[in-house]
Amino acid sequence: MKFLIFTLVVMLLTHIYEHSDAEAKIEGFTTDLISHDSPRSPFYNPSETKYQRLQKAFHRSILRGNHFSAMTVSPNEIQSDVIPGRAEYLMNISLGTPPVPMLGVADTGSDLIWRECLPCDGCYQQAEPLFDPGTSETYKTLACDNEFCQDLGQLGSCSNDNTCIYSYVYGTGQSSNSGYMSSDTLTIGSDQGELASFPGIAFGCAHRTAGSFPEKHVGIIGLGGGPLSLVKQLGSQVGGQFSYCLVPLSSDSTASSKINFGRNGDVSGSGTVLTPLIKGSVETFYYLELEGMSVGSTRVEFNGFSAGEEGNIIIDSGTTLTLLPPDFYSEVESALATAIGGQPTSDPNGNFGLCYSSVSNLQIPILTVHFTGADVQLPQLNTFFQVNEDLFCFTMIPSRSLFIFGNLAQMNFLVGYDLNNNMLSFKPTDCTKQ
Repeated sequence: MKFLIFTLVVMLLTHIYEHSDAEAKIEGFTTDLISHDSPRSPFYNPSETKYQRLQKAFHRSILRGNHFSAMTVSPNEIQSDVIPGRAEYLMNISLGTPPVPMLGVADTGSDLIWRECLPCDGCYQQAEPLFDPGTSETYKTLACDNEFCQDLGQLGSCSNDNTCIYSYVYGTGQSSNSGYMSSDTLTIGSDQGELASFPGIAFGCAHRTAGSFPEKHVGIIGLGGGPLSLVKQLGSQVGGQFSYCLVPLSSDSTASSKINFGRNGDVSGSGTVLTPLIKGSVETFYYLELEGMSVGSTRVEFNGFSAGEEGNIIIDSGTTLTLLPPDFYSEVESALATAIGGQPTSDPNGNFGLCYSSVSNLQIPILTVHFTGADVQLPQLNTFFQVNEDLFCFTMIPSRSLFIFGNLAQMNFLVGYDLNNNMLSFKPTDCTKQ
């Protein structure tokens, strides 16, 4: 009897230790963010020059701003002239048991996780196998009274057998994506070679796609602020924290950008500044309060553009350029041109307002972005970019759509999201060494 009790105690302690160890691994992990135009991306086109790829990224920024602006008018509708799934970074996850890999678009401007599933009407031929729900031991469809189905709002409906259906329509109806709201085990591989698995993650299992989805498109990994996003679903398992470090596009390094969750997502230490994340009309977006920008001692106030409790600009990793109100932009551009001197030149493509044929003999000043409680200093790397062989341009542009702090301005910063305390952190960091 004593031996039996001893054996049971040992088994119990072993289970507790293994369970605790597994949770510790889940509490903090890091994985790669793959640039849309990286050779590792399925969207990479080796026949294009780097400048052609950049021009397409700039064009996507403008379309994305229009898309987001439409969402603020009709939060329950996704209608604008945007090609769905065209954010700037991708991320590897797996769904199911056994796990089926998916290289999806990692998108801070979306909530729903979705991927194409068998059988699928209109899906593109993929390099990776389509997800077959019938082969996963842990796959379930969700009923209409499930909380995740309710979170869809007008984007959800109910089938005759009480199964939740989601339907996203993009543009003016030319592109759509629909299927069953489902749940399954989601697995993310860390850069240490370990796996973090999360059971019961809700996602859209797409059985029908139509329209202008990009070829080789598999799905989206929503990282927005709404309840259906990956970060919100992981919740307490990662302490409501994630961060990323974006490698500059101009870098010759082969290092990948990184995204960190849980303890790994903490941003602190010397040089860290914090600003509040503000709840806005669209819960997907991460709103900030921009107070102004300074070029040297010349400060331009963001007067007249405050949305009060809703913030006045969103931060987004999927938009390349920073989009600003035209009047405010004009004042910032004028202050920069005065401080730089030299002879500006025009952009033949008409995308940018302030350009130079060369910056090698010019002094590009620090541009300080004043968020509430946080002054973020942007060096030349974040504000000017070589857009073709003999043209360097200021990478903020005027826009009458939603105002966005884009990813060029975030490169070589560790950007941390603390969703429990509603705070955003910036820490200057060499992202090639993360």
